[in-house]
Amino acid sequence: MNDTMSLSQRADALEAKMARELDYIVIKSRLYSMAEGDMGPPPNAGALMRDNPNARVLMGDDPRLPVMPERPTLMDFFKYRFGPCMHLLQSARHAVKADLPEKMVLACLLHDISTIGLIRGDHGYWGAQLVEPYVDEEVTWAIRAHQVLRFYPDESVGYEYPQSYVAAFGKDYRPDPYIEEDYKRMRNHKWYMSGRQITVHDIYSFDPNVHVELEEFTDIIGRNFRQPEQGLGFDNSPVAHMWRAMIRPAKYL
Repeated sequence: MNDTMSLSQRADALEAKMARELDYIVIKSRLYSMAEGDMGPPPNAGALMRDNPNARVLMGDDPRLPVMPERPTLMDFFKYRFGPCMHLLQSARHAVKADLPEKMVLACLLHDISTIGLIRGDHGYWGAQLVEPYVDEEVTWAIRAHQVLRFYPDESVGYEYPQSYVAAFGKDYRPDPYIEEDYKRMRNHKWYMSGRQITVHDIYSFDPNVHVELEEFTDIIGRNFRQPEQGLGFDNSPVAHMWRAMIRPAKYL
């Protein structure tokens, strides 16, 4: 490849090469391209198919990814779609050791699933929406709230603004106005401390020397997560399409 090509141009060239050599064509969603700073048009699927008449755009399972069960469970997503999740497993174990209620252990286990499975920005809002049909309302609220509360210290529970945020965002960073407005509302909510507990057990769960198995939480998930019989993504819930997007992230339409 030309050494002067940008990262996005290299990616497009690689996709074009794949389309010529394989029987499927991957066209990334616009959001993926914008995340790379690419505002150009997507690859032309028609032109790629003319170069390889046997190729088709990807409308089914992606052969580059692990095969998902026909009726995927939450555990299946952890195993076959979510990225590294040791932080979440540590957070949940930390909550168990603190004798939190099972539903709050589940909240700690799930609080960053959008980050490791779907999208980083506003991940607490996205994560809460993903699980809303399947968990207690307080769990949903707490996951959404942790997105906001993590930016604000609370001496009553020993939570300080993380120094890692200072390093990552800069000492002059201030949360966006919508975060500030949500904080004002959440601070006086009856479930404030539930959201705050996620931040508490979040901050202590980055130990590279601690290994936790997902199976440690099988029973807690079974008792507190309403797994749809049809499988996540296929239960006609308001969020089923979001789970399907993780099953087939490169689906053309």
